Amino acid sequence: MSLKEFIVKELPELLDLEPHKLEESYKKGNLKFYQSRFITALQFRKAVGKIEAGTMVSLGEEIQVIRGFPKIRRTLMLKEAIKSHFQGEVAVEEKMNGYNVRIAFIDPEIVAFTRGGYVCPYTTKKAQELMDLTQFFQDHGDLVICGEMLGTNNPYVSHYYPEIGELGFRIFDVREKLTGKPLPVNQKRELLNEYNLPPVNLLGIYSVEDAPTKILELVKRLGENGREGVVMKDPQMEIPPLKYTSSQAHDDELIYAFKFPFDLGQAFFFSRVVREGFQSYEMQESEEEMKQRAQRLGESILYPMLQTIKHVSTHEVAGEDLTMDAESPEEVEEFLRHLRDLGVVAVLIKYEDGKAFIRKVHQSTTDKITNYLNGGLY
Repeated sequence: MSLKEFIVKELPELLDLEPHKLEESYKKGNLKFYQSRFITALQFRKAVGKIEAGTMVSLGEEIQVIRGFPKIRRTLMLKEAIKSHFQGEVAVEEKMNGYNVRIAFIDPEIVAFTRGGYVCPYTTKKAQELMDLTQFFQDHGDLVICGEMLGTNNPYVSHYYPEIGELGFRIFDVREKLTGKPLPVNQKRELLNEYNLPPVNLLGIYSVEDAPTKILELVKRLGENGREGVVMKDPQMEIPPLKYTSSQAHDDELIYAFKFPFDLGQAFFFSRVVREGFQSYEMQESEEEMKQRAQRLGESILYPMLQTIKHVSTHEVAGEDLTMDAESPEEVEEFLRHLRDLGVVAVLIKYEDGKAFIRKVHQSTTDKITNYLNGGLY
């Protein structure tokens, strides 16, 4: 059977979708054939009906579906959102600043997928060094581990956590492969404890009435300690979760974005400023607290952009330097190929003593700043 015949005849029944929707998605290039040394699959570049972007359909001897990770909506006003969204109780887990990864068993390999559905060779290898996953997947091959790759040597998102150090992994969900259905919060944590696998922090389970006040206190404290925020969940996971992040996390994201204003700045700017406005309102800040927030916000935009302008003025590129552990130059090159598949321009600066130093180049920012410095018009 050809790939097109499979998409039209077998895949609709497997995914409970109308054939014409899948055929149209394939024609548009949103459903694509994907192959790596780990897997041969169909990759959903965009959502089709109820099937999330990032969903992978393995085309091995046994057809397997690894559902994409659903988008988590954000609340701007905790009290009203919690009251209208949740019933009874709210489980609050820490949202950590890393890279979203799904790990699944695709016979004979344990494979790590990025949010978009690409196989990451680095995470596939490192996750199994950080955690003993073999027994878990022998017993639960129908489940997917959803978690965050963390640490200062994380080549995607570098952030320091005292308990993580250079590299670590924390699990926030365990889901069924085919349906994407998540395990309830307590069942998930009991299962992870059974196999000695590390969950994200559970910060508390609160009544809907108490949750807003408790969460505001938690998020303020998390922000003061350089941490990102929270994900609020129905303990039974029958209601979609919501997320809420700290002011300091918004500032950190803006600092990063405005280092590369013509690649990332505009996309990051508006939503973070809106979050700051609503958070300041809900926290009923004093004039002094609002002034401090406004100052942090302005500094997060101006200072990193000015730093990059000065850098590019010396004929350097706008880029970010990353560090990753690697056993060989070949392993580094495989990771660089993976980044190129994601559309990221990256070069190896040097490799020594088992560490690779990589520069991600932000070409649009480099080119536009150079043009404006030379008199180009905006």
